[in-house]
Amino acid sequence: MEYIGYHFNVEPKELGTEILIAELGEKAFESFEETATGVSAYVQKVLWTEDILEDIFILQSDQFTITYRKEEIEQVNWNEEWEKNFDPIDVDGVCYVRAPFHAKTDAQYDIVIEPKMSFGTGHHETTFMMIRQILSNDMQGKEVLDMGCGTAILAILASMRGAKHVDAIDIDNWCYLNSIENAERNNCTNVDVFEGDASIITKESKYDVILANINRNILLNDMDKYVASLHKGGTIYFSGFYTEDIIAIKNCAEKIGLVFESNFEKNNWVSLKFVKA
Repeated sequence: MEYIGYHFNVEPKELGTEILIAELGEKAFESFEETATGVSAYVQKVLWTEDILEDIFILQSDQFTITYRKEEIEQVNWNEEWEKNFDPIDVDGVCYVRAPFHAKTDAQYDIVIEPKMSFGTGHHETTFMMIRQILSNDMQGKEVLDMGCGTAILAILASMRGAKHVDAIDIDNWCYLNSIENAERNNCTNVDVFEGDASIITKESKYDVILANINRNILLNDMDKYVASLHKGGTIYFSGFYTEDIIAIKNCAEKIGLVFESNFEKNNWVSLKFVKA
């Protein structure tokens, strides 16, 4: 099967790459791989058209600088490609996140996912820190929300750590379907997955713990909706942004009744813990 590959250089990378992948995902592109400077996206040649990028909004935005090159690729074995790029996540020997082809370890929490595309560096590091947050804090009997769940790793771990019930939400259809699959694969019957954004959090939704591993702009925009659904004394964990974003996140959080408690940092990525006053 022949593919067309687009290799994008994106600046600023983090937010631009996320938006670009979301837009390309609405087209016929079926695989994405994060690179050092942006992302590579692939579409079957039979589904490709000359104007496939014509209405990709971010390519016309003056807020981002994006260049790309196109190439034809023959006979790509996609399973082999992402298997080469997918590294398991080992958090302090306590939690091990792996694909089915990785050997099982003696970790207390062994999570098996089949992401079908490689983890990006930022995703790996923010996921690592959020896993550490869950391991360091009580989940027993809690009502938990995993916002921007991706592959549902955090929702699954919260369930394994004794959460009473977990809602997992992601705006991306692929993430929604993959999260359902991964929850079932790990026998997490108390995890419910929903497709959508913060607008689907209802007034009746109440949580003891909220996990939000997204990005700076979405967190700032939707933080009030998260906090409205958090019980007094409840805990919320943020990640998906850099150390230079801490001040903006803290300022927004404190204005809406959150009290900062602690943070983790890894390679300039950050995870913050707040409690609702």
